[in-house]
Order: sequence, then C-alpha cells, then structure tokens
Amino acid sequence: MDCIFCKIVSGDIPSNKVYEDDKILAFRDLNPEAPEHILVIPKEHIASLKEANESHLELLGYIQLKIAEIAGSLGIAESGFRLVANTGDEGGQTVHHLHYHLLGGRFMKWPPG
Repeated sequence: MDCIFCKIVSGDIPSNKVYEDDKILAFRDLNPEAPEHILVIPKEHIASLKEANESHLELLGYIQLKIAEIAGSLGIAESGFRLVANTGDEGGQTVHHLHYHLLGGRFMKWPPG
C-alpha cells in the first residue's frame, strides 16, 4: 500500500506520537496550524468518512472519545479545541486515509476558510 499514514502506523515512517493503542494513532502534524496540531488516525485504512460504513460505528465513536482524552492530556480541553475531518478533494483532504486534525492552544476563527 502506498498510503503515507499506513506507513506511519507500520513504523516504516517515523512520527512524533502523542498517543497510541491497538485502534488509533495520534501524532504531531509536521506543518502545524496551531500551537497544538495533532493528527488522529485509525490504524485500519479507511479512505475517508465517505467510505466509512456501519461496520465502523464503534471505531468512529471510540476515536471521538479518545480525542477528548488526548485534548485533556495536551492541556487544551478546558480552553477549547477544534476537530476537523477533511473529506474529498474539495473538502481539503490531501491524504486519503481518514484522519482528524485536533487543533488548540489559540483562539479559533470562524469561518475557517
């Protein structure tokens, strides 16, 4: 597989991990858009939310709960954080492996762009 995130999961490409378990991996974005910018990915390859299905319901819920825990461990849960899942080309998705951007540590503007 030629997916960069799958290569990060397998350890073929190093990452600056902030959390890992048997289902997900969270690591620092190489080009952060906020003081805290973490990418959270399922270890299972799912191309995007568009490709997710009912068999992924438990995993998707699990990711959401873990993201809140990760935000707490980073010290951004109380002040607030933003969670983004870009989907498809026009949605800004550049890596076609489902991933969430956890952003915090500064005031988030709206609209995001």
